[in-house]
Amino acid sequence: MQVKIEVAPEHTPPRAVIYTDRITPEIQRALDILQAKSAPILAEQNERTFLLTPQEVCMVRVEGGETKVYTQKNSFTSRKRLYELLDQLGDGFMQISKACAVNLSCIQSVEAGFGGSLLLKMKNGLSDYVSRKYLPDLKRYLGL
Repeated sequence: MQVKIEVAPEHTPPRAVIYTDRITPEIQRALDILQAKSAPILAEQNERTFLLTPQEVCMVRVEGGETKVYTQKNSFTSRKRLYELLDQLGDGFMQISKACAVNLSCIQSVEAGFGGSLLLKMKNGLSDYVSRKYLPDLKRYLGL
């Protein structure tokens, strides 16, 4: 799919036009994302840019100076910082440490960790510890 973006003051409000000979799954996904109320997450994988909906994202983690976005099956890299993605993802996501935020609907289980911390296991197989700073908010959410 070819993509062209024109940035100019006369393009207010923004609009999207798709020229195609037929509706493919890729075109339908783009339509769904463009019509969604929340902004899509731009993420890269193998030099390709993907548009992800907040519902697709399970975890966002900073690893080695890069912001990684994890879905059920794939991992992507984002150019945004963790706090910027958290603002964009909106409700349903919670920061659990300085370097990690999770989609609360993707939590599979919670285990007691060392020193009173909690280990979150996600539906996509990833896991991470909740730091002490963010533990009270998560406990409140879980009703603990």
